[in-house]
Amino acid sequence: MLRACAIQYGTSWDKSLPYAEFSYNNSYRASIKMSPFRALYGRRCELPCIGINRGRSELFGPGIIEDAERQVRMIRENLRIAQTRREEDLEFAVGDYVYLKVSPIRGLRRFKVKGKLAPRYIGPFKIIDRKGEVAYQPELHDRLSGVHDVFHVSRLKKCLRVPEEQLREDELNV
Repeated sequence: MLRACAIQYGTSWDKSLPYAEFSYNNSYRASIKMSPFRALYGRRCELPCIGINRGRSELFGPGIIEDAERQVRMIRENLRIAQTRREEDLEFAVGDYVYLKVSPIRGLRRFKVKGKLAPRYIGPFKIIDRKGEVAYQPELHDRLSGVHDVFHVSRLKKCLRVPEEQLREDELNV
């Protein structure tokens, strides 16, 4: 999320930091099946104007400890399921679209952003061939002609939907 703010707003990304934090804390997480705010406080985050007529009895009650323990058990189970889902072997078919992981190089500025806020993946690229059990050959841009064109499956990330606006080649500094 910070990476997207840094790319979109450039040098003034820090002004949008409170909004990014609020958005992150209130966004649904598939691994725990709820937002981090709800996991911590046991309720949805409400803006000040929404909860004005609410009494204290609705926020605190005798069953709050049981609810919290039930949520902790549910979060642990959801995290365990999410971790086993990540351990599954990745496999791509010819014609699938994938993103290619960009290795960070100290001191090199990619996408006009330096360091941890730079994008981690570029693409999408179409898989044109499978080389062995765990290696794939994506169709790379001409600008990436100096890069080896066969990648291990760990360097690829599945593209669920091919976006209309792909990364411009002139932004890429290899």
